[in-house]
Formats: sequence, structure tokens, C-alpha cells
Amino acid sequence: MPKPKKPEHMLQLLQHFIKHSNQIKQIQSLVTTSGCLLLTSQWINTLVYNTLIRAYLNIAQPQTTLTLFNHMLFHRAQPNSHTFPSLSKAASYFPPHLASYIGSNLHCQVLKRGVLGDPYVSTSFIGLYSHAGELGSARKVFDEIPKPCAVSYNAMLDACGKNGDMGLGLLMFSRMTYRDVYSWTSMIHGYMKNGCSEVAVKFFERMMVHEDVKCGLLKPNEATFVSILSSFTFLDMGVALYLGRQVHAYMLKNEELSVFMTTALISFYGKMGCLVYASKVFDAMVSKQVCAWNAMISSLALNGREKQALMMYEKMRARGLQPNEITFVAVLSACAHAKLVDFGFQLFEAISIEFGLVPKMEHYGCVVDLLGRAGLLQKAYDFIKKMPFEADATVLGALMGACRLHGALELGNEVAQLLLKSQPNHSGRYVQLSSIYAGAERWDHAAALRNAMLDAGIHKVPAQSFI
Repeated sequence: MPKPKKPEHMLQLLQHFIKHSNQIKQIQSLVTTSGCLLLTSQWINTLVYNTLIRAYLNIAQPQTTLTLFNHMLFHRAQPNSHTFPSLSKAASYFPPHLASYIGSNLHCQVLKRGVLGDPYVSTSFIGLYSHAGELGSARKVFDEIPKPCAVSYNAMLDACGKNGDMGLGLLMFSRMTYRDVYSWTSMIHGYMKNGCSEVAVKFFERMMVHEDVKCGLLKPNEATFVSILSSFTFLDMGVALYLGRQVHAYMLKNEELSVFMTTALISFYGKMGCLVYASKVFDAMVSKQVCAWNAMISSLALNGREKQALMMYEKMRARGLQPNEITFVAVLSACAHAKLVDFGFQLFEAISIEFGLVPKMEHYGCVVDLLGRAGLLQKAYDFIKKMPFEADATVLGALMGACRLHGALELGNEVAQLLLKSQPNHSGRYVQLSSIYAGAERWDHAAALRNAMLDAGIHKVPAQSFI
């Protein structure tokens, strides 16, 4: 029988293995072959479980992380303030409804153990409830913190942005005695994400003239630049391009451009229709990662350069880079615009068969758009029926747009009814169906639909021109 390792030696090994995620098997072996250790000291028992929980979280195995917590309770190891931040992060890997259920159970354990007063624990639960879509619960946890620090405030700002309550976010921001770059960036990103790009730009301008920025105590970081460049794309094109080039100049002067910053610039210039600038930024990159290739492929596809986009994809594959979900959205979109049905279907099948990825709603939407643009409307509708989940409004909207383009009255009417059930107050759906009726010279149906809009109090959003 092998001689048991001393507790001090085992702890040193655990600390070493925790830094090397690929050695997780050794951690398991170490614990199972040292049963005497688990009985010698309660605090060592807790430390071993905390180390394992953190190790499995580091290699993105949240289910195992939570299973270990159950084992921890079964073996009567006492969880402490170091246990629950890892568990709350593990719960955030799950869908919101499941994360909410797990979070409420973990919250009970936290209250039972009396560790909610620890700022790391409370802040981690703010993030968990934010992911679960329970902003009210996140606010309650925050309000129970006696003296919230900047990290706790930043967690609440992020929660407000994710859950669409920027009014509360602004209130929290105004209460902060100290604001770091994460505070400003959370507000900028929150406003951008919730369709208030002009406010996001004003916040960025307010940040750049702040005394801390002038004194060099505060400076925008990578996330700040990515968020503000995304915000610019929703503004008037002339204003957006002017501001974007100013930010680009500031980045070149004051920052070493990271991969994500250059990717944001490529995406920005692509959406502005400035492919020359996008190509210059892309070509200047020393190390081109998948995200940069994705941005360049999307930019080309967005500006009617579908063949160049597909060539860029082939070039990326020739470099030995593995495409991800975003890559396939961009490439399938290019196939849709170029009406390359066969090649598009080959790519869609390759997502799961060749690359081991799970197609998402966006990929199915691209295939429906591909078939719709090619005039294969019934095939597109059959494809929707065979989807492994219920099609959302974007997928059905793509088919309805194709029905309008090709004058398919009956199918368009059927798809419209599905859309109106899910979006009864969306004016665009009524307008699309009315246009289909008008295209088929069913003037009585078109007029009746317009009257139904008026009776329901639904008004068409007026169009605007940049000219």
C-alpha cells in the first residue's frame, strides 16, 4: 500500500495543478489516493474541494463544478467565502431559467453559511442574477452590501445594461464616489446595447474630457474602443465616419492596437462602406486571428463583394485557421446574396459534420434567406418546419421578405399569420403583407389590412433619408 502524502506536500501539488488545467486528472487522482487527508483536518478538506471546484471552472466544466459542491456537502466539508464565487460563475454558464433555479439554491446556502457579507460573494451573485434576467434580485443583493466598492457598482452597471434599465444604471453611476474605466465602459456599452447610441457617444465624450483622463489617471481600454466604435455605426453615416476616424487616430497615437481593437475598426469601416480603410487595417495586422478574418469577410459580404468574401474564407482555411459560428454566419450571408444554393448547403452541413459546431438560429436564418432569394420558397418553408427549435421572427421575416419579392401571395399570407401571432404590434409585418397584397393587385385586402392597423393603433414608422 503506497504511503500517504503529507498534507503540506499535497497542498503544494494542488496549487501547482490548479495553474495547469490540462493536469486536472492528477488532481482527481491526488484526492482519491489520499483519503486519509480528507479525514485529518476540516479546513484542508474545504481547501481541497475549493481547489477542485475552481479547477473545473477554469476548464469550462460547470456541471462538474456544481456536482463537486454536492459532494462537498455530502462529505460535510464546510463551504466558505472562497467557494461561492466559483459556483455562481459556474451557474452563469447555464440558460437563464436554469441559472435562476441554481442561483436561488446557492443563495440559500450563502445565507445559511453567513458569508453573503463578503463583497466577492455578493458581487458574484449580482452577476449571476443579471445573467438570469432578475435585475430586481441583483438590486436586492447590492442594497445589502454595507459599503459597496467600485467593483460592486460596476457589476450593477453591467446588470442594468444587460437587462435594459439604463435609468437605474445612470442612478448607480451618479452615486459612485470613484469611477474607473470599467464604470464608464459599462455605461457606454449599456446605452449602445439598448439602442441609445447617441447617449453612448455623449458618455464617451464626457469621459474623454474628464479630469482623470486629462491627468492620465484614467484612459479608455480595449472594451471602451470596441463599444464606442459599435455605437458609431448607428449614427448618421457622415457623423459616424468623422467620429470613427478621430477615435482611430487617438488609438494609433496612444495605444498599441490589440486584435479586438483592430477587429472593431475593420467592422466599423465595413459597415460604413469604406472597404479601402477596412482592408488597410486588416493588411497591417501582424497576427490575424479568426475574429479579424470574420470581420473582413462580413465587411466584403455586406458591401456586395460576395465572391471576394468567399475567397477570403478559403484563404483563411488555407492558413490553417478553424472557422467558428460567426464565420459561418458571414459566409452563409455571402452565399445568400450571391444565390449560391448548393455551396451554401455544403457549408451549412459542414458546421456540424466537419467542424463539430451546433448551428444556431442565425445560421438557419441565413439558409432560409439563401433559399428565399433563389426563389425556392416552398423549400425554405419546409426547411423551417424541420428546424430543431421554433423559428423566431428573424427567420420568418426573411421568408416573408422573399415572398414579397417573388409575389408568393398564399405562402406570404401563411407566414405573415405566424409572424403576427408572435409580433402583433410590429408595424413592419403589416406593411410587408399589405405590399404582397398590393403586388398581387388584391387592393381590397391591402386596404383592409391598413384599416386593421389603424383600428389597432399601430402606425408605420416614417422612413428617413441621410440626404
